[in-house]
Amino acid sequence: MKLEIISPRALLFKGEVDSITLPGASGSLQILNNHAPIVSNLVAGRVKIRGEINLDDTNRSSFTTDGNETYLEIKSGTLELFKNKVILLTD
Repeated sequence: MKLEIISPRALLFKGEVDSITLPGASGSLQILNNHAPIVSNLVAGRVKIRGEINLDDTNRSSFTTDGNETYLEIKSGTLELFKNKVILLTD
């Protein structure tokens, strides 16, 4: 699925991923390919991205990597998923 992570200062990531786990307002959310459309508020926590992703040098410091998993700490945000495209707006 396609993922875009956008902050007020920059586009942090854009690319293909296998899955995403996010801190939703009502609990943890996991998004896989062909997930039903969804819009959700996010709370402070860790976003886990699975798959081999390439981060450019500009935004690499915002992420941590452990093998095939990449993490991003967020304070809050909004998630939109439609037709295998995830847009994550975060601060």
